Amino acid sequence: MQSCESSGDSANDPLSRGLRRRGQPRVVVIGAGLAGLAAAKALLEQGFTDVTVLEASTCIGGRVQSVKLGHATFELGATWIHGSHGNPIYHLAEANGLLEETTDGERSVGRISLYSKNGVACYLTNRGHRIPKDVVEEFSDLYNEVYNLTQEFFRHGKPVNAESQNSVGVFTREEVRNRIRDDPDDPEATKCLKLAMIQQYLKVESCESSSHSMDDVSLSAFGEWTEIPGAHHIIPSGFIRVVELLAEGIPAHVIQLGKPVRCVHWDQASARPRGPEIEPRGEGDHNLDAGEGGQGGEEPRGDGRDEDEQWPVLVECEDCEVIPADHVIVTVSLGVLKRQYTSFFRPGLPTEKVAAIHRLGIGTTDKIFLEFEEPFWGPECNSIQFVWEDEAESGTLTYPPELWYRKICGFDVLYPPERYGHVLSGWICGEEALVMEKCDDEAVAEICTEMLRQFTGNPNIPKPRRILRSAWGSNPYFRGSYSYTQVGSSGADVEKLAKPLPYTESSKLAQGSSSEQQPGHLLSSKCSEQSLDPNRGSIKPMQVLFSGEATHRKYYSTTHGALLSGQREAARLIEMYQDLFQQGT
Repeated sequence: MQSCESSGDSANDPLSRGLRRRGQPRVVVIGAGLAGLAAAKALLEQGFTDVTVLEASTCIGGRVQSVKLGHATFELGATWIHGSHGNPIYHLAEANGLLEETTDGERSVGRISLYSKNGVACYLTNRGHRIPKDVVEEFSDLYNEVYNLTQEFFRHGKPVNAESQNSVGVFTREEVRNRIRDDPDDPEATKCLKLAMIQQYLKVESCESSSHSMDDVSLSAFGEWTEIPGAHHIIPSGFIRVVELLAEGIPAHVIQLGKPVRCVHWDQASARPRGPEIEPRGEGDHNLDAGEGGQGGEEPRGDGRDEDEQWPVLVECEDCEVIPADHVIVTVSLGVLKRQYTSFFRPGLPTEKVAAIHRLGIGTTDKIFLEFEEPFWGPECNSIQFVWEDEAESGTLTYPPELWYRKICGFDVLYPPERYGHVLSGWICGEEALVMEKCDDEAVAEICTEMLRQFTGNPNIPKPRRILRSAWGSNPYFRGSYSYTQVGSSGADVEKLAKPLPYTESSKLAQGSSSEQQPGHLLSSKCSEQSLDPNRGSIKPMQVLFSGEATHRKYYSTTHGALLSGQREAARLIEMYQDLFQQGT
């Protein structure tokens, strides 16, 4: 079994004693997305040498997934750098020349960023009619006025009335509807079109929030999300280039790919049974061949560790390897935490952290790329938006599985065509996106083509020559796209999710575990044949740290939020060990 060098604890000063003996704490980072790579890079740059990154999939990047087809790169995951002023992703990309090919048309400052700010969005109805440009502009102005009102509840402490159900969707829908109905100048036909457009706009908003519906998004917390000033940018060569830049400073042996984690056993040294007997390697050899997932040669114990000392954390992998550590930085998505928190941590998580996981939201936003031989849209068209006239009076948008396609809000035209060819990028979110993920490519391409024919009124639109789509909801390593503040949650829940374990006495929350958790603290049954010895010791601080976009209170759902959260957790450990490193240990 592959294993790692040992660390030490003592009743009086476990931190100092361990460092005096070994010189280095061991840190395991779970996940090689932006948060995990940012954390590992920051630790390595500050002199930490015993760092291991475990990535479940076969590639780095997490929810950054750039796919190259021909000469073009398509983003199945993160697409835009949102804002430039003080955005670390922007500065990293700019400093390395990744934005040099970005056209003026791709530098949009609009709230809803498309691939081009040139041209116009074509709003089409299911009857094959185009909504007049002046009607679209009037509605857009009205919707944006109401959108700005949704920000005031948090930013100005405005009370939320009962009618809104503390829901962005409910508030927006009713406020916009009332204003449309009260307008004395619009004829009834125009009012009907504008009422139908509400649902289309809310579908777009849901895709941006990665919620099933904007009805699920908290009105009182909505304004806490903070937009970084400046233009939105894409990276023509692929967002994955940012990931690769972060990884360049990390030695290859640090990152282990195809290494899913089954369970994090924490608080081992205080009152838990001792973990499995682990055959440690000699000093500095624990990552040998790790970049290939190989097993390094075993060496005699060389870390000066007492036989009765205990690791505070044991990271149990799916292949039954157990990696001991002083600290673990968990960067898995909120979707994975929701699905696996009862089995992923032993002992179970504190009650209030579990409650935060339940209250916060994460949904699925998927893209559908369609490539055509020739464009059937005009050169002035930058997107095709679907408006269902029969949804003018609808409430929450939830469709039966066979009507999943009605959740597609529209298709953006990828720009410029010289780079991408003739490609449309469709958007779908929520439960309907999960239904779409279960369909095969042929079925999705057929349905999308029929929709385009219906809404454009052009029955001669050919099927696309190629389709490419994402599947974030059904991917077991993500279980969703990104997080949002669900009705009933707030920024305080984000803080609780981010709080390291174990809690300190001064900030201790109820540490009762969920009734759903597994009893005891033994390894999972697949590895239960390994022996356990009892041992007690002192509690070591910050054994389990949490990062990832869902843990950033102001920038959740963004790539810069993910990167900053990884740096934040690394900074906790850097500060913790700063004095001891300065002593030259």
